[in-house]
Amino acid sequence: MMTMVEGRPSPLACPACVVVPSALQLAALAKAAEPSARLMLSLPSAHCAACISDVEQAMLAHPGVHSARVNLTLKRVSVAADANVTAADLVQTLKSVGYEAIELDPGLLSLTETDRNGRELLMRLGVAFFSMMNIMLMSVAVWSGAEAATRDMFHWISAMIAIPTVIFVGQPFFRAAWASLRVGLLGMDVPISLALILASGISLYETVHSGEQAYFDAAVMLSFFLLLGRYLDHRSRALARSAAEELAALEVPRAIVLCEGAEVLRPISEVTAGDMVLVRPGGRMPVDGEVVTGTSEVDRGLLTGESLPVFAGPGTMVSAGEINLTGPLTLRVTAAGRDSSLHRMADLVAVAESAKTRYSTLAERAARLYSPLVHILSFSAFGFWMWKTGGDIRYSVNISAAVLIITCPCALGLAVPAVVTAASGKLFRRGVMIKNGTALERLAEVDTVVFDKTGTLTMGTPEPVDLGAIPAADLAIAVALARASSHPLAAALARLDVAAAPVTDLREVPGYGVEGRLDGQMVRLGRAEWVGAEPVAMTATYLSFGGTTRAVSFTDQLRPGAKAAIAALKAQGKAIKLVSGDSEAAVAAMAQYLGIADWVAGALPAEKAALVRDLSQRGHKVLMVGDGLNDTAALAGADVSISPAQALDAARVASDIVLLGRDMSAIGDAARISRQASRRMIENFAISAGYNVVAVPLALMGSATPLAAALAMSLSSITVSLNALRLK
Repeated sequence: MMTMVEGRPSPLACPACVVVPSALQLAALAKAAEPSARLMLSLPSAHCAACISDVEQAMLAHPGVHSARVNLTLKRVSVAADANVTAADLVQTLKSVGYEAIELDPGLLSLTETDRNGRELLMRLGVAFFSMMNIMLMSVAVWSGAEAATRDMFHWISAMIAIPTVIFVGQPFFRAAWASLRVGLLGMDVPISLALILASGISLYETVHSGEQAYFDAAVMLSFFLLLGRYLDHRSRALARSAAEELAALEVPRAIVLCEGAEVLRPISEVTAGDMVLVRPGGRMPVDGEVVTGTSEVDRGLLTGESLPVFAGPGTMVSAGEINLTGPLTLRVTAAGRDSSLHRMADLVAVAESAKTRYSTLAERAARLYSPLVHILSFSAFGFWMWKTGGDIRYSVNISAAVLIITCPCALGLAVPAVVTAASGKLFRRGVMIKNGTALERLAEVDTVVFDKTGTLTMGTPEPVDLGAIPAADLAIAVALARASSHPLAAALARLDVAAAPVTDLREVPGYGVEGRLDGQMVRLGRAEWVGAEPVAMTATYLSFGGTTRAVSFTDQLRPGAKAAIAALKAQGKAIKLVSGDSEAAVAAMAQYLGIADWVAGALPAEKAALVRDLSQRGHKVLMVGDGLNDTAALAGADVSISPAQALDAARVASDIVLLGRDMSAIGDAARISRQASRRMIENFAISAGYNVVAVPLALMGSATPLAAALAMSLSSITVSLNALRLK
C-alpha cells in the first residue's frame, strides 16, 4: 500500500484530490521545485575533528541551509542550500564562529571529488583475494593425490572460479596493454596480460583434456599480487590533484558591477575592461583594476607573501585574489576572467605541473628494458622447445607460459610502491604526509632547499612584543581602539586579555586606522603619518593620546622547529635559500636569525618561480617549501615541494608533501628517510633481478611448471615487501 510522499497523494487517493491539488500540496510542490544552490568553501584553518563539528553545526544553523559536509583532508565544506543563500552569507557565518572561509567554484572542482579508480582497484583486489583462497583449497586436494574424476572435478570447480575472476580483475592490465599495442609499444602490462591469458588458457585446455596439471591458482595468485602493487601505487598518488584547478576555483565567480548607479551581480565571464566594480570590506577582489573612489587597506598576503596590509586609495592598482579589509572600493576593471593576474598564475602553475609529470621513476626506467626482454625470452623458449620436441605445441606453450609467469614483474611492480607505502607510514607518524608516489625519489636527489618566509618559517600572524614597556593606561586605550577594527595588527591587540578603556564615538577611517574620544579628547590608533608619530624600524601601529604618541611593535612568531630543520638540512650538505615577498628589513632579520646567508626580499610570484626554474636549469635539484598563493607556481615548478597543513588549499595541492603539524623539524627527517627509501628501492630491484637470474634459466630448461613459477614469483614479491618493511 502506498502512502503520502512529500505532500503528494498516492495512487489510492481520491481522484478529485489528484486532479485538483490543495493549496498545501501546491505550496509543498513549489518548495520542492525551488532551485537549490551547491556552494563550496575552502577552510584554511580547519585541522581536527572538532573543526568538522563546529563548521557543520554553524552551517546547518544558517537559515536556508539543507546540508553541510566538511572534508578535512581537502579542507573544504560542501553546502546544499536554498537559491537565495549566498557564499558571502556563509563566509560571515563561519567568521562569527572563528573560521576563515574562501568561496570556491564547485564546477571547477567536480573532477577532484571522486576516487573511482581507487575503489575499482580495491574491489578487484578483494575479488582476486577471495578467489585465490578458494582455488588454493581446491588445489590442496589435487596436490594431495586426487586422481581421475575427482581431480577433474576440482579442476572444473577451479576453472569456474578462476576464468571469470581473471577476466574481471585483469581489466586494468588488459586495457593498458591494448592501449600500448595500439601505438606500437610494449609496456609492462603486455607481458602481464599475456601471462594471465596463457596461464588461464593452458589450464582450461588441460582441464578439458583431463590433464594432470592445471594452473588456475597461478593465474589468480598472479592477478592478486599485481593488483596489490597497482593499488599501493595508486594510494600513494591518490591525494595529488591539480593545483591549477584549485587556483582557478579561487577566482571570485561573481562581481558587483555598477550600471548607471545600480548594483548588478554579474558572472565574471560577463565583466569586461572598463566596467566599474564595487568591492565591499572583507570581499576578495574579483578583477584586476584601478581604485577610482574609496580608501581601504588591502591584504596581498596570498599573492605576494607580504605580512602586512597595504594602503589602497584612488589610483592604486589592485589584483584579483587580494582582500579588501576596511573600506568599500570602486574599481575600474583593467582585466577580468582569463586575463586576470590570478588566472595567469594558474596558467603558470599548469605549465610547471606538466614539466614535473615528465619525471621518470626508477620503476619506469627499469620497465623500458624489462618488458622487451621478457617477450624475447618467452618466444625464444617457445621456438626452441618446438624445435627440440619436434613440434609439441602443448609442451612448448607450457614452458613459454612458465617463462612469462616467472618473469612477470610482480616484484618489480612492488619494488617502489612497497617502499613508498612503508616510508609514507613512517613519515606520517612523524607528521609528514606524502601525496605523490615519486616524491620520495625526487626528495632523495635534492641538493638545494628554497624557503618562503611568511606563513612557512613563521606562523604568519603578528604578535605584539615589549608590552611591558607600555603603560597600562595606554595599552587599555590601544585595546579599546583595536577592537573596533578588522586590521590584522588591531586584531592581534584585540585578543589581549586587557580591560579596555571607556573610549566612545569609535570610528574606523579606511586605510588609516581607528579614532574615538576618551574624556573629551581625540585618541587614534593607526598609521604613523596619520597620528603624527615617527616610524620605528619594526612592524608597528601607533597610538596618539593627549598630544603624545607611542608605538606598539609586533613580530611574526617563528614556526616551531624551523631552526632545527634548517640545521638538519645543512648537516646533510644542502644549500639553503630564503625567498620572500616581504620587506627587506623583515627578511634580513629572519635570515640572520636562522643563519641563512642567501636571501631575496620583495619577490613576486613569477620571480619566485623563475628563481626555482633557473636553479633547475643549472642542474640543481630543488626543494621548495612554501604556503601561499604567491608560492604556488614555485611549488609546482620545483623538483619536489612541501607546504604546511595550514597553507592555502592551492599551495597544498601544488605540493608533493604536506606537514600535518606546526613543527618544521620533520622536514629534516623527511629528507633523511627519503634517501633510505631510495636505497631500499634499488635493493628491491636487485632482489628482483637476482631472482630472475636464478629462476629464468630453470624455466627456459623446462624445469619449472607454471605452478612452480607462480610460487617462485610469490616468494620474490614477499621478499621485496619484507625488505621495504625494514624502513619501519
